[in-house]
Amino acid sequence: MLATGQRLFGENRVQEAQARWSARRAVSGLQLRLIGPLQTNKAEDAVALFDAIDSLDRPKLAAALAEAAQKLGRSPELLIQVNTGEEPQKAGVPPADADAFIKVSRETFGLPIRGLMCIPPADEEPAMHFALLAKIAARNGLSELSMGMSHDFETAIRFGATQVRVGSALFGDRASPVSPVAKA
Repeated sequence: MLATGQRLFGENRVQEAQARWSARRAVSGLQLRLIGPLQTNKAEDAVALFDAIDSLDRPKLAAALAEAAQKLGRSPELLIQVNTGEEPQKAGVPPADADAFIKVSRETFGLPIRGLMCIPPADEEPAMHFALLAKIAARNGLSELSMGMSHDFETAIRFGATQVRVGSALFGDRASPVSPVAKA
């Protein structure tokens, strides 16, 4: 992909990104975004590698990112993940708590919050989720909206998406990791 001129890449996992990009980090114009969940113990690695982290979703992670940014003298652009469908299996701030979390992230932790990200429930029409995210962003003065994936990006664009995640359209579905139990 680098040979074609592509310079913006999203990654789901810190360790995979480190293996893939650490040696290529000096490529002119290369931008890396963490679009997957982030564990607090990997915050420093993420701050060191990524230009943006799109999955800030809890105060403990905000504190870890602020500490890592202070230590490393750099801070990636940050997007707060909002769980618009309030699905218990998904990460993200509930919509009702989004305004307060944005304020705490900015004022308490001094983080550069640029926008919001969501992944609507697979079994629901995404438009209402994209509209909700756009509304939360507007009332908080946020300009970036990361919403929409390979199957619904056109709808997301109609609702103001500034970023879409179309990896499976380009690369195919991600292979599921084989668990140690399955190997035995």
